[in-house]
This record gives sequence, C-alpha cells and structure tokens, in this order.
Amino acid sequence: MAVLQNLSSLNCEVKIIEAKNLEFKSKGKVFVRCYLCTGNNQKIRLNSREIPSTSHPYWNESTSLECSTANSYCMDQLKQQRVVFELRWRNNSPMLGRIGGSKLLGRAEVSWKDVLESSELAVQRWITTTPTSSYHVLEGLKPPALHVGMKVVAPSMAEMVNKKRNVALKRWNDCGCRHGNCCHNGDDEIFALVAAIEVL
Repeated sequence: MAVLQNLSSLNCEVKIIEAKNLEFKSKGKVFVRCYLCTGNNQKIRLNSREIPSTSHPYWNESTSLECSTANSYCMDQLKQQRVVFELRWRNNSPMLGRIGGSKLLGRAEVSWKDVLESSELAVQRWITTTPTSSYHVLEGLKPPALHVGMKVVAPSMAEMVNKKRNVALKRWNDCGCRHGNCCHNGDDEIFALVAAIEVL
C-alpha cells in the first residue's frame, strides 16, 4: 500500500468472465450491469454486451477506469467501496415496435478492500448472486453465479517516464526560440533520465 500511495494515478479494472446456473425457458439476452462508486455518492453504471440466454453465458470483457490521485485518502476511500454486479435478462422480442427494459435476475458485490489487501492487488472469483423476487430459483437448484475479476494496476516505470518525458519535451519545444539550437540538440536521453529520477 505504501508504494501505491506515492503514485499519481492508478487503474482500477473490472472483468466480467462468465455466469452459470441459469435456467431459461424463454428466449432473450443476458448481460451484467456494474455499478462503481466515484465518490460524492455518485456511481458509474457499466453494461457488458448482451448475449443469447444459455445456462452458461460467457463474456470475457474488461473495463479499466483511471483514478487520477493515489494518495492515502483516495486509498482509504477506495477500500470502503464495493462493485455491485447485477445479472440481467432482456426479452429481445419487440413489443409495440420497441425493445423492453431488462429484468434483474440476481445481485452480488465485491469489495475493493479484498483487492487492495491481496498479494497481487487482484482477485478473481465466483460470486453467488442473491436472486430477486422476479426470478425464482427452483428447489434443489443453485442460484446464478458470476465469475468476475477485479484488480488495481499501477502504471509501469516506463509509462511514467514516457508521460513525464512527453510533458517535458512539449514545454521544451514551446520555448519560442527562433534559431532552433536550444530545442532540438539531442538532449532526449537527458530528459528521460531526469524524468526517471523525478519518478524515483
């Protein structure tokens, strides 16, 4: 955690892999809706692609969001947040010329605390959803489950050096000189070295 707190940004990745224990008698499509908290009681809603209903649908999709500040306050806030996963079904038969809304089949949550406290800053697991009143699980059958992954990725040293180097070169090239001797004199390696030292 100490290493993460000294970084200027982090990537938070959420992956929807597959689902199981779905029992359908009607045709339609299933998808997963995720809710991610962004602070100030605001949430981002993300949907996976919709695929035909089967007992074992497979998506293998991932989404990455950048957290621009990685200080201790940001980390503490992230540890208190959860990602809500909703398994949903949509009838793809148009009614009155329109596709209807989706139906919630089950809901589950995973905490970012589990991710941040793991040795690899990543978790991948099956989570059992809590079925809703509109989706009854027949007696003797298991409720739907989702296979999901979450991880926190710190930018690599090379990415940070390149980012700082590009900013430095932009400022250097914007110096406004007219003779051209100070802007392009082969000091690119020096800039990369300076940027690397700043990062360290």
